[in-house]
Amino acid sequence: MKNNPLIPYVLIMVFGIGLIFFMSFEGAADKNSADGEGSGATAEISGEEVAQKNCISCHGGDLQGQGPAPAIAGLDAAHIQEVALNGQGAMPAILKTEAEAQAVAEYISGL
Repeated sequence: MKNNPLIPYVLIMVFGIGLIFFMSFEGAADKNSADGEGSGATAEISGEEVAQKNCISCHGGDLQGQGPAPAIAGLDAAHIQEVALNGQGAMPAILKTEAEAQAVAEYISGL
C-alpha cells in the first residue's frame, strides 16, 4: 500500500458500493412488507387533501377559478367525478381511482 496511493481509495469505494448493494435488499424487503400490510384494509381518502394536491394549482386556493381554469366549487358531484377521471377540453384526467374521484367530487360539490 505504500507504493500505490490509489489502493486505499479503491478499497473504500468497493466497500461502499458493496454496502449500498446489500442495504438495498433490506429496503426492498421493507417495501414488500409494507405493501402486504395495507392490502386488507382500505384507507380513508380525504377529498380535501386530494383536491389540495391536484386542483388548487389551476383552479385557485378556494377553487373559484383562476386564469383560464373555471370555478369548480359547488358543481355537480357526478360531473366533477367524470372530468377528474376522464378529463375535458384542456384539462387532463388527474385522478386514477374511482374512490379518489368520488371523495374529491363530494368535497368540491359541498363547497
